Amino acid sequence: MAVFNHPEFDNHEQVVFCSDQETGLKAIIAIHNTRLGPAVGGCRMWDYVADEDALVDVLRLSRGMTYKNAMAGLPLGGGKAVIIGNAKTIKSEALFRKFGQYVHSLSGRYISAEDVNITTSDISIVGQETPYVAGLDGKSGNPAPFTALGTYLGLKAAAKHKFGSDALEGLTVAVQGLGSVGFYLCEYLHKEGASLIVTDINQDAVSRAVAQFGATAVGLDEIYSQHCDIYAPCALGATINDQTIAQFNCKIIAGCANNQLKETRHGEALRQAGILYAPDYVINAGGIINVSLELRPQGYDEAESTAMVRNIYNTLLNIFSRADAQQQPTNLIADVMAQEIIARGKK
Repeated sequence: MAVFNHPEFDNHEQVVFCSDQETGLKAIIAIHNTRLGPAVGGCRMWDYVADEDALVDVLRLSRGMTYKNAMAGLPLGGGKAVIIGNAKTIKSEALFRKFGQYVHSLSGRYISAEDVNITTSDISIVGQETPYVAGLDGKSGNPAPFTALGTYLGLKAAAKHKFGSDALEGLTVAVQGLGSVGFYLCEYLHKEGASLIVTDINQDAVSRAVAQFGATAVGLDEIYSQHCDIYAPCALGATINDQTIAQFNCKIIAGCANNQLKETRHGEALRQAGILYAPDYVINAGGIINVSLELRPQGYDEAESTAMVRNIYNTLLNIFSRADAQQQPTNLIADVMAQEIIARGKK
């Protein structure tokens, strides 16, 4: 398995492969950049088809965290962890404690938190082995509501730029993925009067959305071709690719999933198609903003966290305007802005 010459390797500072036969732990921790501060990013558990898929995911996600934290104005670097395996079968206290020991061995260079298939309870177990964790019950807690709030405000900013008004009432939004963040997002959209089209691998979640929000349910592969104003990818990444771009019938793509573009060039493809794209690591930063306040000496403050999350709206408007002025795709503009912030930063 190549690392240093891997296509997704972006001068990462450190990549740690973790294995423990007794607990069954197989994990990868990637620290992308610590110029602005310690690397902070969640840990996800996923049943990857191959180890190579896990490496691709953690390299891309950790780089995204560097840019996400920079664009959110946080004094933090970017890192991520993935645990390989089925979350329904391999979770155990011993496994999470062993993972915590690996996190602790990095001496604070990486601080872990929740991500896909990892709960606050899981992170609390990790925290029994290391203080380098965040998103704990009794402190900042579950970051999902804040990620959803930032995403919702990001949809409004995109609508403002594209349609001249940030009102979502009467618009149709196709939501792919009804996990904790996706479902919270649907609540915001329904409350404002948007019509919802939804899909998810979890049919119980789909049924709940239909019952609570009057959503229209479609198949997993049918979501891309739905006639809608906004497509909101809220599942896993790479759903914006050569195949799906040819199917899209929307004017805006804005959602909470990480790594939505399969390749960087797909941002330009969206621009050419007249689709406004809200860069994923900007719109979905609400969770890490909320978690970051837990790490400060003065402690967590929910009101301050909410105010910082609300600024995602303004950040996206700035990106959209700059992209228009320079005739460049929004993902590249966001990358440049993040790189400028990192270049100005100090260890």
